[in-house]
Amino acid sequence: MKEEIDMIYKEFHDLKLSVLGLGTMRLPLRGDGPDAPIDEERAAEMFAYAIDHGINYFDTAYGYHDGESERVTGKLLSRYPRDSYYLATKFPGYDLSNMDKVEEIFEEQLEKCGVDYFDFYLFHNVYEKNIDPYLDEKYGIMEYLSKQKEAGRIRHLGFSAHGRYDTMKRFLDAYGGKMEFCQIQLNYLDWKLQDAKAKVELLNEYHIPIWVMEPLRGGKLAELSKENSDMLRGLRPKEGIPAWAFRFLQSVPGVTMILSGMSDMTQLKENIATCAEEKPLSEEEMKALMEVTDSMLDILPCTACRYCVAHCPKGLDIPTLLSLYNETRFVNGLITHMAVDAIPEEKRPSACIGCKSCEAVCPQQLEIAGAMSDFVRRLDAPAGL
Repeated sequence: MKEEIDMIYKEFHDLKLSVLGLGTMRLPLRGDGPDAPIDEERAAEMFAYAIDHGINYFDTAYGYHDGESERVTGKLLSRYPRDSYYLATKFPGYDLSNMDKVEEIFEEQLEKCGVDYFDFYLFHNVYEKNIDPYLDEKYGIMEYLSKQKEAGRIRHLGFSAHGRYDTMKRFLDAYGGKMEFCQIQLNYLDWKLQDAKAKVELLNEYHIPIWVMEPLRGGKLAELSKENSDMLRGLRPKEGIPAWAFRFLQSVPGVTMILSGMSDMTQLKENIATCAEEKPLSEEEMKALMEVTDSMLDILPCTACRYCVAHCPKGLDIPTLLSLYNETRFVNGLITHMAVDAIPEEKRPSACIGCKSCEAVCPQQLEIAGAMSDFVRRLDAPAGL
């Protein structure tokens, strides 16, 4: 007998979307290592459980699992009526070599997924390096995707972003009138670390519903230190630690969809159970969670006053570089490497000459020259996901 578990649904246009969506970037694998093939049998069990328990939104992308995610996702969903689920995928503009291939790639994606249309389609990963090509009319990306929407082959058009606030605003200033939703990295850690709070406010200003990726920060928020866990359990004795990440998101205005890249049945069952109830945080609980965040972050407290910039002989955007440096101090991730790669070489941390002119005027008395040197060292290390 199927276990009866309710699911929270959010209204989006004339649709009712499950608040929890199944992301397919981290499907179960047959073997160890990132290059291992997808375990389709285990993935099928997860899809079946998800659908039986109310999930109706499935998110894939051209590059996930070396291109196999779209094929497997489409294959597994083909077992169910087409009107019983919503399928999302993305144009892979994170790779600049794809910019002139929008029609070719879109047709390939439809074929791989075995569908005639996508319910949701996104500009993938708008950030500093691809914002100019995305906006360049010579590639015709918006023009082509708009035509596909008019033809019913795309039902809803949006974008995902790992870029900074200014980059997102620039994209919205150009295309905001055509964007129906936006997917950002949002969790209580990145609320401060990546200034996700400002991005949320920006999207709310444009009245664009928010799709969430990385609610558990790649699993880093699934377990906390004993001290932090005890503090949270003291406030909600029956609430698991991963659930706090979802309760935080239930407290953020504008959040419509929470995507989780669940790779096993245990994660799936726990997240579905959490998303059966709406339990936003109280003011006291939010304060406690921000204390947890502060305890986890070892960051340089740059206030972006920009006094340092005026005194840097190399003209480096030091506040932006320190923001990226803080990210590597938490996790030396691929997204940070991509962001640095988007900066002109003569403006990267490696351009710092260690003169310390910036430190002489820094109100926070930050050791900026040492931070730039350490940043270069971290960037030379292999990037994680």
